[in-house]
Amino acid sequence: MGSSKKQFLQLDGVPILIHTLRKFAACPEVTAIFVAAPRQDHAAIQKMLATENLGKAVTVVDGGNRRQDSVENCLRAVPPDTDLVAVHDAVRPFVSPALISAVIREASQSGASILGILTVDTVKQVERNRIQGTIPRDRIILAQTPQVFRYEILKQAYEKARAEDFQATDEASLVEHLGCEVTVVKGSDSNIKITTPADVELARFYLEQERRSLR
Repeated sequence: MGSSKKQFLQLDGVPILIHTLRKFAACPEVTAIFVAAPRQDHAAIQKMLATENLGKAVTVVDGGNRRQDSVENCLRAVPPDTDLVAVHDAVRPFVSPALISAVIREASQSGASILGILTVDTVKQVERNRIQGTIPRDRIILAQTPQVFRYEILKQAYEKARAEDFQATDEASLVEHLGCEVTVVKGSDSNIKITTPADVELARFYLEQERRSLR
């Protein structure tokens, strides 16, 4: 996206971040929302929130240099008597409240669960530019968010990662490193992460699809 901050890009005049927050605000299992963002963006986010009646408390906390740091900062702000924590990418605005509820329900039973979809492409393991093998597709899922965990499990996962300087690209990897099993709930092809300009065009399509479904 060049210098643009993806979460502030607008879809139909509304920042992507707000589209995403609306989905969590509409989910009955969600009681509070925490947003990690650079300190210099706090004022802009608070201004957005002031014009949006989400009906649930939203706390903005300082982000970190890595996703892992940002989520840990949010985790520190979460009350210690919290039951479950759902971690979601701000730029996945097309997750449905029903999917959020489904993965929360699963995590309440298993302790750790994520959304994921099957891959339709053949997956190759490579070293440099040489194929080392083919991974069976029935053993592969593409991880999505939200990823939901019991508070104590995620807290312990972060403590272990910090102690061992272990880095991961998602929370499920940290929980796996802790030695806990993570279950998967079927996600949705429309639960895209808006990363490139082409994704913005696809997002406009999904937004129109959402509108039609509500008519």
